[in-house]
Amino acid sequence: MRAGAPGSEVRRPPLVHPADWNRFEWGVLQQELIATAALARELRLWTVLGSVHRLTPPHRPHNSLYVISDRGDVATRYDERMLSNTKISYMYSPGSGPVTFEVDGVRFGCSLGMETHFPKIFSEYERLDVDCVLFSTRGGAPDDGTFATETQAHASTNRYWTSFSVPAQHSPISPAGVIAPDGRWAARCPQDGAPVVAVADIDSGTETASALSRPWRRTARAGLLQQDARSDDRSVF
Repeated sequence: MRAGAPGSEVRRPPLVHPADWNRFEWGVLQQELIATAALARELRLWTVLGSVHRLTPPHRPHNSLYVISDRGDVATRYDERMLSNTKISYMYSPGSGPVTFEVDGVRFGCSLGMETHFPKIFSEYERLDVDCVLFSTRGGAPDDGTFATETQAHASTNRYWTSFSVPAQHSPISPAGVIAPDGRWAARCPQDGAPVVAVADIDSGTETASALSRPWRRTARAGLLQQDARSDDRSVF
């Protein structure tokens, strides 16, 4: 029937379809991951990289961060937990929990994707005593700098270091960098779209101002600062 004719119904295909992971080149991905692990071993460099992690069909894969040690081994893997509606409906399977790992006495946590919108992800890592959360994302859509601002807030409220890793194409608005526990940028890439590495020294000492402030913040969050029962009576002067 001709579109627009009386009684006709214009049908448009859906904009999003379930991902067909059978078409994905899993063998090629495996080769690239092995090559990256070999380079990490050669450089003696701990490496965290984004990838998809294959599950048993028909389950969709995880959206993940692989943590590769300086020996080239997979130390652990973090799977994105707070998936967008599109991701959970058409693309990925959600992860199941937080992941931490330790390098030279510094304890790291991982976060991914749109999880900066969920403060509980970051407060959970504070309770797990991390010194730094590694957050990786493609940025918002449209990218208006919100993800970077939220990540700064998480670093400040939880008093730990946070890395903000995004593609170089986002740098004109929200370039990648490293955020100190007070929410300031300790290092940040330029805003010119070029691929650059941000470098910062992480101080996880127990006598730093950030480390010293964490215990009383936990006490405040637990509601243990009020000890007088009179504070519960709100009907008197």
